[in-house]
Amino acid sequence: MFTSTLNTAASLSITSAFLSITCALILGIAIALTYMASDSYSKNFVITLVMLPLLVQIVIMLVNGNLGTGIAVMGAFSLVRFRSIPGSSKEISFIFFAMATGLATGMGYITYALVTTLILCLVFLILSKSKFGSISDSIRKLKITIPEDLDYTEIFDDIFKTYTNKVELEKVKTTNLGSMFELNYNIELKDLSKEKHLLDELRCRNGNLTIICSRTQTKDDL
Repeated sequence: MFTSTLNTAASLSITSAFLSITCALILGIAIALTYMASDSYSKNFVITLVMLPLLVQIVIMLVNGNLGTGIAVMGAFSLVRFRSIPGSSKEISFIFFAMATGLATGMGYITYALVTTLILCLVFLILSKSKFGSISDSIRKLKITIPEDLDYTEIFDDIFKTYTNKVELEKVKTTNLGSMFELNYNIELKDLSKEKHLLDELRCRNGNLTIICSRTQTKDDL
C-alpha cells in the first residue's frame, strides 16, 4: 500500500526531489502548528520543527543506498543530543517526530509520512486537550526550612490535619552548612482558598524561614 516515490537508481530526478522537499516542508509546518496548540512555546523551537524534517529528508536522499554513509550520518545525529540543552519530554518527542517524518519523506514514502503525521498530530491534540494524565489542582509540593534544633517528625502534624487531606514527607536534606533542614512534602489541600492560611501557620511555626508551595508537574509542563 505504501510505496516509495523514488527509484532504486543512483540518479535522483528533479520531480521526485521537489515532491519530497515540498512534502517534508508541509509536514514540518503541520508538526509545528500542532506543537503550537500547547499553552507555551518558543519561536526558535517552532522554526526548528519546521526545518528539521526538510533537513533530515535532504540528508537521507543524499545517502540513499549507501549503508556506510547512512551509519555515519546516524552517528552525527547522535552527537546533536549531547551538544544541545536537554528539553522537556514534549520537546524531545516532537524532535523525534520531526526526524521520523524527514526519514519517511527522504526515503520517498510520501503517503506513509502523510498518514502517520496526521494520526500523531490528532492523537497529541486529543490527549493535550483532554484531562488524560492531568493532576488535581489541589496537589502541591511544599518545601519548608526549619532550624536544626526543631524535631521535624511531628512538628507540623496538627496544621496539616487542619488544611490537608494527605501529606507525604518525600525528602529531608540539610542546608546552610547543616544549620537548617529543608523538608519536602507532597500535600493535597482540603480547600484551595485556605492555602494562604496554611502558609501563615507554617511560617509562624518555622520561625518565618523560607517556605515554597508550588504546583506539581502537569501535562502542560511536558
